Amino acid sequence: MRLLLAEDEKELASALKAVLIHNHYSVDVVYNGEEAYAWAAMANYDGLILDIMMPKKSGLQVVKELRQEGHDVPVLLLTARGEVEDRVLGLDSGADDYLTKPFAMQELLARIRAMTRRKTDFSPNVQEFGGLTLNRETFELGYGKQRVCLGNKEFQLLELLMRSPGRLISTEQFMEQIWGYDSDVELNVVWVYISYLRKKLLNLGAPVEIRAVRGVGYKLEGREAERQQ
Repeated sequence: MRLLLAEDEKELASALKAVLIHNHYSVDVVYNGEEAYAWAAMANYDGLILDIMMPKKSGLQVVKELRQEGHDVPVLLLTARGEVEDRVLGLDSGADDYLTKPFAMQELLARIRAMTRRKTDFSPNVQEFGGLTLNRETFELGYGKQRVCLGNKEFQLLELLMRSPGRLISTEQFMEQIWGYDSDVELNVVWVYISYLRKKLLNLGAPVEIRAVRGVGYKLEGREAERQQ
């Protein structure tokens, strides 16, 4: 499952990200409300974890605007405030749940599992294209009876490609959505992970390939598409 974490305390954000990745979540991290809104509106997340007190835009503002635009992604608010009025305001703004700081990591994980059950009732956990399957809970890529487990970055890359088969995704889009706007990772890291995925697709014998458009980006296609061109 893919989560967006918006927390302006960078040390806490880093610790939370490490815990979530260890528990097999794919996580994007942003540090202010404007970024949280932009990323949540642009990408398909299974859940949002939003700190209420953030610079540029509060977590409450973010969830209000997303709900007004029809986004139904589950939202968990993190707050240092424990007053009943603040909790009610958060839920009335459209959040699914709240958690008061400081909190135990096990409780955070339990709250995430609870809030994402609602969305998984409507969104399939397994993406499919050309007989190739990607399990969003187990990170497994499969074709026929064969299965292979993907790393976090491999999973996120292929999830983006499988979400819109045949659509060209630029290298910059991969960088922004997976490594983040402020990442100092070089662009060729995308090619490295694409290479890993291509090898796994070949090993599975799947009739699907990741095609490169020189200087632009990549797209997922069935091998028949190449023969018809």
